[in-house]
Amino acid sequence: MNPRVTRVVPKTDYTLEITFTNGEVGVFDCKHLLTFGVFKEFEDLDNFMKAQVQYGTVVWPNEQDICPDTLYEDSIKIARQA
Repeated sequence: MNPRVTRVVPKTDYTLEITFTNGEVGVFDCKHLLTFGVFKEFEDLDNFMKAQVQYGTVVWPNEQDICPDTLYEDSIKIARQA
């Protein structure tokens, strides 16, 4: 099983800076989701910026979420926290 999310910082360029349970920090680009179904609401940046961590993944108030395995596997790792 891949690590789960412990922290998320949404950025105005539609990326998420994510800290995982193994200490790795990655950047996940959400731009490709902006034209897809329930994620179209993110075209309004205010909606995107409401990202938060619940249940080991990233969620938004209108029940959007992204699989934690996808977040881990597709994020570009930028650091490792001690």
